[in-house]
Amino acid sequence: MEIFGVSLQTFYLYGLIISGAVTFLFILFHDVFSGFELPDMFNPTLVFSFFTLFFATAFLFTWGTGLHEWLVASLSFVISLIMVTLLNLFILIPISTAEESLAFTEDDLQGRVGRVLTAVPVDGFGEVLIESNSGNIAKPAASYNNEAIPFDTKVLVIEVKEGVLYVIAYKQI
Repeated sequence: MEIFGVSLQTFYLYGLIISGAVTFLFILFHDVFSGFELPDMFNPTLVFSFFTLFFATAFLFTWGTGLHEWLVASLSFVISLIMVTLLNLFILIPISTAEESLAFTEDDLQGRVGRVLTAVPVDGFGEVLIESNSGNIAKPAASYNNEAIPFDTKVLVIEVKEGVLYVIAYKQI
């Protein structure tokens, strides 16, 4: 059987090369297209992956087996549908619902309560430990009011400048 004047196996190979390249380019430049809102069923990653898997399995079945071309197309369709469904359920959906990052910015530290690890002298620097659910953060600290703060004192971060926490002793009300 021929499609567009080429054998079916060659057609599947061309389809594999083109859909694989388009899938790869889409994954690389996904952020450019992120402004378009499409239903999950028409997720371009899933559509391009489906065609890539379809052409790959159809090419392999045509090349490696003597199955009828309609059986090859049907098997390839079913395998691609199953694989893309698994890709969506076990990879894409969990990734999309995961937290963006466990990283923090310096502005996130303002207003946090920490504990002095190294005493903060009047005109110098000490170290403060801020505990959080995602881990502990130890940063250099200086007194906001230019007062000495002893070891193991609870402190409140007032300001962050150039990576240094400016803190005051924390008095819980």
